[in-house]
Amino acid sequence: QVRLVESGGGLVQAGGSLRLSCGASGRTFSYTMGWFRQPPGQEREFVAAIRMDIGSPYYTDSVKVRFTISRDNAKNTVYLQMNSLKPEDTAVYYCAAAYGSNRRVSAYDYWGRGTQVTVSS
Repeated sequence: QVRLVESGGGLVQAGGSLRLSCGASGRTFSYTMGWFRQPPGQEREFVAAIRMDIGSPYYTDSVKVRFTISRDNAKNTVYLQMNSLKPEDTAVYYCAAAYGSNRRVSAYDYWGRGTQVTVSS
């Protein structure tokens, strides 16, 4: 069993930065940890993911040069550094865990409750 808790969301102006954290309990070393987001009225979408064992991060194209995913195995925590934020980044951001690398929502077995990120223009 893996439990995930996100933190770090908030309100920021366009061009600003936020760092999201995802604290995990349970054994996650063999998992892929992903960040997803759900904009208002839209479906949940993949943002970024990283393997807890080997790293190897990957991103959706719209955030590739602005966001950085990283992990701290000693703290069992995954981070999402978000720079140059845009109003279209406004969403609830979720952390999730899956066994094996994947971008599909349905592939992730464990989810946090989410943290709101609002970017004002």
